[in-house]
Amino acid sequence: MKRLIFLLTAVFFINACNNQNNDKKEDMENNPLLAEKFDTPFEVPPFSEIKNKHYLPAFKEAIKIHEKEIDSIVNNSEEPDFENTLVALDNSGELLDRVQNIFDNLKSANTNDSMNRIAEKVAPLLSRHQDDIALNKKLFQRIKTVYDKRDSLDLNPEQQMLLKKIYENFVRGGADLPEDKKERFREINKKLSELTLKFGDNLLKENNAFELIIDNKDDLAGLPDAVINAAAETATSKGYDGKWVFTLQKPSLIPFLTYSEKRPLREKIFKAYINRGDNNNENDNKEIIKQIVNLRLERAEMLGFKSHADYILDVNMAKNPENVFDLTYKIWKPGLKVAEQEAADIQKMIDKEGGNFKLKPWDWWYYSEKIRKEKYDLDEELLRPYFKLENVREGMFLLAGKLYGLTFTELKNVPVYQKDVLVFEVKDSDGKHIGIYYADYFPRESKKGGAWMTSFTKQSHRKGKDVKPVVMNVLNFTKPSGDKPALLSFEEVETMFHEFGHALHGLLSECTYNTLSGTSVARDFVELPSQITENWASEPEMLKLYARHYETNEPMPDELIEKIRKSRHFNQGFITTEYTAAALLDMYWHTLTEKQDNLDVNDFENNTAEKIGLIPEIVFRYRSTNFAHIFSGGYSAGYYAYQWAAVLDADAFQAFKETGDIFNKNIATKFRKYILSKGGTEDPMELYIKFRGKKPTPEALLKRKGFIK
Repeated sequence: MKRLIFLLTAVFFINACNNQNNDKKEDMENNPLLAEKFDTPFEVPPFSEIKNKHYLPAFKEAIKIHEKEIDSIVNNSEEPDFENTLVALDNSGELLDRVQNIFDNLKSANTNDSMNRIAEKVAPLLSRHQDDIALNKKLFQRIKTVYDKRDSLDLNPEQQMLLKKIYENFVRGGADLPEDKKERFREINKKLSELTLKFGDNLLKENNAFELIIDNKDDLAGLPDAVINAAAETATSKGYDGKWVFTLQKPSLIPFLTYSEKRPLREKIFKAYINRGDNNNENDNKEIIKQIVNLRLERAEMLGFKSHADYILDVNMAKNPENVFDLTYKIWKPGLKVAEQEAADIQKMIDKEGGNFKLKPWDWWYYSEKIRKEKYDLDEELLRPYFKLENVREGMFLLAGKLYGLTFTELKNVPVYQKDVLVFEVKDSDGKHIGIYYADYFPRESKKGGAWMTSFTKQSHRKGKDVKPVVMNVLNFTKPSGDKPALLSFEEVETMFHEFGHALHGLLSECTYNTLSGTSVARDFVELPSQITENWASEPEMLKLYARHYETNEPMPDELIEKIRKSRHFNQGFITTEYTAAALLDMYWHTLTEKQDNLDVNDFENNTAEKIGLIPEIVFRYRSTNFAHIFSGGYSAGYYAYQWAAVLDADAFQAFKETGDIFNKNIATKFRKYILSKGGTEDPMELYIKFRGKKPTPEALLKRKGFIK
């Protein structure tokens, strides 16, 4: 009897194992992420077919396949050369790129608790896999063999750059470290991947946790009807019928700070915003920052750099922290001087109105808007009706047509990951397919705050195939309210043009290698295409083309355009100081040269504010505990890049202005040829000089801001 029971148990166990293996096999075969190619228009991701359960198996399988591809390069019996080593390496990991791009993009734009838990499991897997490649001794030796004989090879400039970047990436990835240090290097990378992920998750939770619930209509004093209606809709969606809810999303936060007459409520929402990640709760980011800063420093020192900033900047246009500080302070000093005068002007208005208080940061938006009305007779709410989102988008498309000959056609039969997302096919002037453009405009709790451009597929000629880009802009704009469409603030208009500039950079790439294509350029060069595109948004010739009243379709009147022009220098001291202070905070965090065992994050931040002379009426654009760019994104020791690129874009836009035609096709053709199409195939300063004929200087930027005549 016992033997029979044993045999039956064994049979049951074997069958269960077989069934489990069959289930796993079936899951792999039916996993849409692992399809040889997507059976969708333009091979975009089949979002409706992808379930959360597919991600982890897809990551594991893609990593396994990539490992085999790397092994085939390492064990190639032929002498290492450019094709069998560098090109083979660039071609490898295609499936992993696909899976990771889809997962990362959706985790940022449409996440949930399940995806967050998957990310926690995936982060160490990817970190280990990336280190396995970067620290592969045999692979690095093959790369080094080709690199050492580079002068004798007949390589074109793009091939030379691919060899240079891959070699440098391996060295920077620890490949040249002594064997006894490589394990610690792996540990640091793994821990950093986990910490930066946790920082971002905490910040998202902090954003979603705060609600300013108003149930007394008197507390809405000063707010425009559109803002009130949007708050009522938010309240209804959250189960607060008959009330009004304001959140920390910018389309809710900024209008409240700008128009609310209730100073205590402005203070409440402002402090909630700046104190995200600094509330001594389960989402607190202070300890995470301490660990990130120390680990980044340790890693930089292992690679022979004085600081994390030295490590990061070594491959950027700036080259070193000294150059960043030099440029940043050249803009900081005049900007701060203007901000001090702006603060004095606001204080005069407060005193004039009988306000018995000193200007605080939560007052700035409210009183500066009053000053703008008084000084320029310009009200932000007078502009909104002319900036219907659809009109602004068509204006951007029209600009791309005028400059580069592009057309954008909306597609209805293409998969999307969320119902509000729009898709467009992009074609060149000759009708040739360029790529696919996704647009995701409105806030939701599943989406990170901010605005960004990303890619599902980068342009390349991978494995001999002409791979067309699939790019996306993700934004958080004012939503339609009632019977009104989405009406944007002018700041939102500029943001929309900015991110579209990034999209054009990805779409117009004409590179051979995936490693170098699209926006894969130096961090302080990548913002040039985006920031130059902002310039057109406020030009009178451009405003006449797209700024039309949402009800009458009448173009913006000349007198309103003239008011915009006259007010272009308005509040530039505040804007410059708020941003530059954050850029300097980033640099001071990452130029630390000694481990900080007893670091107090808030003390460090306060000391930095005192060191740079930040006035108390203005706070850092991002405080450390919610500075996602540097502690969760890719801008550590790189937030200055927006300012560096602002010098480039102001100078570059002058090339158009000097011709008397802001749509000059000859200049646009040169910009496309030397900037937008080149990716990271050449040195960025050399590309800029080819376009402009000279190096940039800060004068054009300082003039644009009104800091010099």
